[in-house]
Amino acid sequence: MKKILTVLGARPQFVKAAVISRLINSKYSDKLQEIIVHTGQHYDKAMSEVFFQEMSIPHPKYLLNTGNKPQGEMTGLMLIELEKIMLKENPDLVVVYGDTNTTLAASINAVKLHIPVVHIEAGMRSGNKRMPEEINRIVSDHIATYLFCTTTEPAENLRQENITNNVHVVGDVMYDAVLYYKNYSKPPVQITNLPENFCLATCHRQENTNDRNRLEQIFSALRFISLNYNKVVLPLHPRTKKYIDQYNISTENIIIIEPLSYLEMIHYLKQTKIVITDSGGLQREAYYFEKPVIILNEQTEWKELLENNVAICSGANSSKILQYYNQLQSLNTKPAFKGIYGDGLAAHKILDILSSLN
Repeated sequence: MKKILTVLGARPQFVKAAVISRLINSKYSDKLQEIIVHTGQHYDKAMSEVFFQEMSIPHPKYLLNTGNKPQGEMTGLMLIELEKIMLKENPDLVVVYGDTNTTLAASINAVKLHIPVVHIEAGMRSGNKRMPEEINRIVSDHIATYLFCTTTEPAENLRQENITNNVHVVGDVMYDAVLYYKNYSKPPVQITNLPENFCLATCHRQENTNDRNRLEQIFSALRFISLNYNKVVLPLHPRTKKYIDQYNISTENIIIIEPLSYLEMIHYLKQTKIVITDSGGLQREAYYFEKPVIILNEQTEWKELLENNVAICSGANSSKILQYYNQLQSLNTKPAFKGIYGDGLAAHKILDILSSLN
């Protein structure tokens, strides 16, 4: 039996891991043993604990306190604590997801301890190395032994960087999650009556929150939309709240709510008209629910969404956000779902491969 050490730290990783963990327990428990580490990168209870509760993810064996710190200090603490855990547990594989500081720290520790790294969601590239996530992706991919891609495009990105061994195109585990959990969605208790045709917005990436001008541009557009078009509902990330308060940015007219659990977010995605976000996970979730997306970044690693005209990048530019919102809200049809990210069996394919390794 192989021992897998799964290292998580942020909301999208909990969603993806839920699919993998559920399958390990139901179909692969005779071949794979999973130990979960939560680095605490998302330290707010609403950003982490609730996901383990409602998605039936096994609770972490290890919970680290690395959140709410500058990213250098955060990553350093992760390196220190994860090394201790890996030495103690001596896993056969370390599994990481996506592009967070958690992904980076776990990958670096594992490769230095000669433990094979499994990178789920490998090969994604935005082309913008000013994004911390882009550096995390590149480093983790060059460290990983087994790389699982959502489509052929990230696999081609890896080939161009001379990474060709053990690269597998399996689809998106987040699509697996949507297919399984969409029937379990539930309305949040925070708002009893959602406004009709509301706009769902989120903003949390460092390049937007830590830059006063970018954050002011984004919230200027959201205030205008909420006043003149459709009410904007914004689950407020703790980091974004910190900088809104620090920069004294107005949220007038915007419906600010606490962070949503995954099942609550699915409920909102079913009801919303348009999504405005800088979240890579929410970009795809919106697509899976056939909702148009305005991306608050100049580039996105999820280029297939742009190529299939189901999303558009505005960056943190108030004029562009409003321009694209006008275009999208006038449309009478939903974006066509084209099955870009696989067949909903990505987790099965990943575990079939991992469980058959010598």
